[in-house]
Amino acid sequence: MFPDYSYPPCLIPSLAASVLFGGRRSFRRDGQMCLERLDPPVRVYCPENIPQSGACLVTFNHYYRPGFNAWWMALALAAAVPVDIHFAMTGELTFPGKWYAPFGMAGSRWLLRRFSKIYGFTSMPPMPPRKKDVAARAKSVREFLSYAHGHPQAVLGLAPEGGDQPGGVLNWPSPGAGRFVLLLAEQGFPVLPVGMAEENGEFCLHFGVPYRLQVPRGLDPEAKDRAAAQLVMSAIASQLPARLRGFFG
Repeated sequence: MFPDYSYPPCLIPSLAASVLFGGRRSFRRDGQMCLERLDPPVRVYCPENIPQSGACLVTFNHYYRPGFNAWWMALALAAAVPVDIHFAMTGELTFPGKWYAPFGMAGSRWLLRRFSKIYGFTSMPPMPPRKKDVAARAKSVREFLSYAHGHPQAVLGLAPEGGDQPGGVLNWPSPGAGRFVLLLAEQGFPVLPVGMAEENGEFCLHFGVPYRLQVPRGLDPEAKDRAAAQLVMSAIASQLPARLRGFFG
């Protein structure tokens, strides 16, 4: 038994017009409209930890099951947090193993590029990393860090895993993700872990306590990346049911 996820009838033509003709939209307002229709309503745990303003980096798991669309995670966060969140979002859907993958990938690149424009998000190449995306990924990371530097009181949103995981179980992010979060922490952004899952027929958000991400001094870059990723993912795991904690249980 899963919640009934549906969209306001007025949203589709309005969003389509924005995609085709441009203009900025509020992802928070769109998220609120969608979450108002969720049946049963989203359940929020520890709402006292919801950031009321920046600076803050919200890190969350990339929950997955067949039939669940990943954008509901971002919509739920946007609706729950009372200020706009600047998300790092994927720039392409890959459709692994599907015959229509080449067409779907091309179409998704165009559509997601439009979404990133109208919502003002930072677009990043898909996970897992591909050799052809090295330069584009580095450019996206620089853009996100630049946005954070220019908006020191922003609320940022990031799913370190960057893509669907088998069974929705928490997994290690790709190399570099730990250092990426650490760079944002060094810019003064406390890290707030959020766990998202479907439990007892409800879509649930668990907000953890924000923390300052620090790793031991003297580590080489690879060890620093791994140590930071371990801390970040363990904090997210603590907000999830045991069945979804994976390596971090």
